[in-house]
Amino acid sequence: MNEKEILLQSVKDFLTLKMLKYALLPFIMSLIIMYIIFFVIAGIGVEQLGTLNIESSQTTIQNGIPHTETLQAELEGSSIIKFLMSYTLTSWLATFLIYAVGGFLTIYLSIFVAIIIIGFLTPFVLKELQKRDYMDIEMIGYSNIFSSIFLALKWGAIMIFLFFLFIPLYFIPLLNIIALNMPLYYFFHKMLTFDISSNICTKEEAKQIAFFNKNNLRIKTLLLYLISLVPFAIFFGAIFFVIYLGHTYFLEVRKIRAS
Repeated sequence: MNEKEILLQSVKDFLTLKMLKYALLPFIMSLIIMYIIFFVIAGIGVEQLGTLNIESSQTTIQNGIPHTETLQAELEGSSIIKFLMSYTLTSWLATFLIYAVGGFLTIYLSIFVAIIIIGFLTPFVLKELQKRDYMDIEMIGYSNIFSSIFLALKWGAIMIFLFFLFIPLYFIPLLNIIALNMPLYYFFHKMLTFDISSNICTKEEAKQIAFFNKNNLRIKTLLLYLISLVPFAIFFGAIFFVIYLGHTYFLEVRKIRAS
């Protein structure tokens, strides 16, 4: 198959009743989780604005002697919110910052959550693909629950490290877009390719495919990641991503075992 045929076959497989059922589960679970996370993040932002300390001082001179008076006040509860919301400009800015930051983090967290959820469904999706198109290929696999958890934690730690490492780049226009997305793309690429290869290949086959097809795989996972940045796309597209890359791995394994 060429890339066009793989893509068309992937769409065809995705639109089958069974695959759509698989797609519904991560959609519902991710939506619930992200709904909660969004309002928790937004709520934290509002709470941080809930208390504001105000301090001012004034110095006067009486009979040649300076006197300093200090005024301290604290706005608590909803007072600061009411103050901000009483002006059109501050109201817009406060609302924008709270929900823009919350929405930004929600999109990124949605990708992270969807990757974790889809990991549990990947074996079932790949077995269905095998039954439909690859009965001649045995799904051997090479991972277990402990190695999977270890690698997920390892790649997650590297992702967090990269987020901090790239902080100086966040203030450079255009470059900050790449810097913000690179850590999560790293985690996305690692997890997605591992989930699929560890269910189909032997460890040696996975290494061989990763070595000879690294650019092709990176291009595919990068395109899938960019699609994931579209709001809600990851919820519906996670199963399709597995199907699309699953076809790629099945075809490569067929070539290796036929040689």
